[in-house]
Amino acid sequence: MSPDAVSPVDWPRVANGWSVRTGAACKAVSAFGRPGGTDMAARSIASLTLGFGLVSIPVKLFSATESSANVRFNLLTKDGSRVRQQYISEKDGKVVERAEMVKGYEFEKDKFVLFEPSELKALEEGSSHVVDIVAFVPEKSIDPIYYDKAYMLAPDKRGGKPYALLAEAMRKSGRCALARWSWKTKRYVVQVRPAEDGLMLQQLFFADEVRSLKDLNIEKVDVTQAELDLAMQLIDQIAEDGYDPSAYKDEEKVRVLEAIDRKIAGQQIVAHEEVESPASGQVIDLMEALRASLGKKGGAAASANGKAARAPEPETIPAGALKERKGVRRAPAAAPAPARARASKK
Repeated sequence: MSPDAVSPVDWPRVANGWSVRTGAACKAVSAFGRPGGTDMAARSIASLTLGFGLVSIPVKLFSATESSANVRFNLLTKDGSRVRQQYISEKDGKVVERAEMVKGYEFEKDKFVLFEPSELKALEEGSSHVVDIVAFVPEKSIDPIYYDKAYMLAPDKRGGKPYALLAEAMRKSGRCALARWSWKTKRYVVQVRPAEDGLMLQQLFFADEVRSLKDLNIEKVDVTQAELDLAMQLIDQIAEDGYDPSAYKDEEKVRVLEAIDRKIAGQQIVAHEEVESPASGQVIDLMEALRASLGKKGGAAASANGKAARAPEPETIPAGALKERKGVRRAPAAAPAPARARASKK
């Protein structure tokens, strides 16, 4: 992609105050992943101060998640050459160089108020490095639907003692902190909560940003005690003590990467055999479906023992055969996670 040109479809984002990162490393792609990607590095993105009464705790902010982990496909010409995108003026169809661009906000359809770089900088100066704690509430009182982006907090210089004190006090009390934080021209309400190894900062949605299930007008349906008892048995049959993230893998990503390996090795890609889904529609006999789920052999019990049936694996490439290939980050080999059986509908 040219550093001074992007597709006109990206112009609304620029006009509304968003910037589009361009350059030789940016590609017209689907999904995520970095060519020759490495593991996520712990790199601070900001230095902040937690305001706790009269105590100020210097901390560093780190992103808690990484969005670039999918397989990335480039758009190319049919002869395999790279392509680039450009900014095109909708008025005269000419290519617009980056130096000739300004940013603007669309206040009405196709009407923009333009901002100079100095004006945009003045708007961003409203950001604050202080995360001001205003209340402590029970941690479970915040519905996860309000959770937005998560960050990690680590103590900065001379912040170790007050950081540890705040974390331990919240663990003992079973409460988390609610705080106000101005960041990148927006005021946030954030949750600061203790985790096993430190503190997490969780951006929260405002009330008007979250939809309610009440808006769906879901019909209230009565269930019998016998139906409830059977459903409870089914839950107990596949119940676990907690959530283990490492037990769940992106099997689709693994399948696609294996297909890419076979393609590189000159093999034919085998069409993926889709698992037959239960027929949708109304359940005619709920009790019978629950009983069938409880009595289904090789289902939840096999899953609990890690012996769920698996389809035959396609032919794999010998280790090291594709050692020189770049552009696809591979996960380390691991034992297959136990399958999770689901109750089927009839």
